[in-house]
Parts: sequence; C-alpha cells; structure tokens
Amino acid sequence: MNPISPPEEYPRLETPLNFLSSSGFSTPAILAEPDTPTNLGVILCHGFLSDKQNRTNRRLTELLVPQGIATFRFDWYGMGETQEHFSKLSLKLCEEQLDAAFQVLQERGITQLGLVGSSFGGLLAILSAPRQDSLQALGLKCPVVDFPEALRLEFGHEAMGRWKSTNHIPNIGGQSSPVPLHYDFYEECLAYDAYAALSHIHVPTLVIHGDQDELIPRPQIDRLMTTLNTTKQMKLIKGAGHQFDQPEEFRLMTSYLSQWMIQHLKNSG
Repeated sequence: MNPISPPEEYPRLETPLNFLSSSGFSTPAILAEPDTPTNLGVILCHGFLSDKQNRTNRRLTELLVPQGIATFRFDWYGMGETQEHFSKLSLKLCEEQLDAAFQVLQERGITQLGLVGSSFGGLLAILSAPRQDSLQALGLKCPVVDFPEALRLEFGHEAMGRWKSTNHIPNIGGQSSPVPLHYDFYEECLAYDAYAALSHIHVPTLVIHGDQDELIPRPQIDRLMTTLNTTKQMKLIKGAGHQFDQPEEFRLMTSYLSQWMIQHLKNSG
C-alpha cells in the first residue's frame, strides 16, 4: 500500500496497512518511519475500548520517529477500525495479533524492537514479551496485570452479575449505554497468569503509573515490580490518574517512555 501524507503534526511518512493474524483475521495498522532506513522500531499497544490513534500512541510517534525509530500501532480485535465485533474479544486472539505485529516488522527489516503497552495493552505486552527474541526494551503504562480483579473492582458485584446474565458490561468510557461483551471473556482471563509471565521477561522494563490511578489497583503494580527479575525502573507520577489528563502528567509519561526506548534501542547494536 502506498504511503499517505500524514497530518501536519507528523512530518514523516505514515503507511496504513493490514496484516493477518494466525487465525486469519485482518488488523488495521499504521507504520510510521523516519526519513532514513532503520532497523529500530517500537510497537505501540493501546488500552481497553481505545484505538491505535489514541494520543499516547501519536505523541510517542512524534517523539521516537525523529530519533530514527519507527513506530507501529494497530487496533485490538473488535476495537478501532477492525471489522470484528468487540463482543467476541479474546485474549488469545489479541496475543495472536501482537505476535503477528512482531513478524510484520521483522519481515520489513525492523529487527531491534521495543514494546509499549498501555493498561489492557500492558497486559498483552507482558504476556507476549517472554517469547519475542527481537525485543530489546519494554515500557508499561499503568498496566493491568490481574484483569479479572480490576474488572471486579471497577464494575462491582451487581454489575458483574448483570454481565454474566446479559453479556453486556458497563461503559467505562463514560457513556451510559452498556457495551456488548461475552462473559466468556472474563472466564478466559481467569485462565491467564500474567505474574508468571513477568518472571520470564529478561529485557529492560520501565513501568509508569499515576499515584491516583482509579482503575489499576496499586498492589498489582507493587507485585509486578517485585516479580520482575530484570533491569527495571518505576516512575510514579504524582497526582496522575489512569488517563494522565493534565498536560504535565502526560508530558512526563510520554517523555519517560520515549527516553527509555531511545536509550535501550540505540544501545542494542
């Protein structure tokens, strides 16, 4: 597919493309590349009920591409521009997407890779990282490690019961209408142990968290840090909630992540 002219705030080539997962469904993505060829890249994974064009992904692209590092952002199953229905979301299908994203970039000669996962994307990043030989650095922005626990705490007992009986969840995006999602997704999540995956991550890992995060329980972040057996660093941003809404919070979060990627990718050889 031919490159498109990016918006004015992105002085670079951005190529829209679609790639296939091992299950055969198509995932919309955008590859942003610097002016000169590079073998360095960062895969950007958005959160739950978000999409590849969220402001974190776009800002990290702004910061990384001028440093000679490509970025690759895509939509999780049932979100953004995907054709699949969100109600059939599954962790297994999302894992397949992320594995395929690594393959796509390596086939294009981008072989030294970083991975940034936000919230739900952080969970997928944790699950995927141990099996990616090309991975050089990991960045986790307010990652959810135990998703079933986070869902129970956010929804409450009554809403969890309604989810099981109606296959709809409350809209955590702020709208009043419930969102269709099969309860099977929750039961699937119960079978995953992201803490076990953390113990097998061997690349330098940065964790960013807001000390006022209203969605991700702080004990999950603390346990994450104690479980990691690799070079690791945590940046706790004072006053920040899950969305890093204030300009300085957002600036710090994206600066820390981009600097971590630049440092470790450019030193990866």
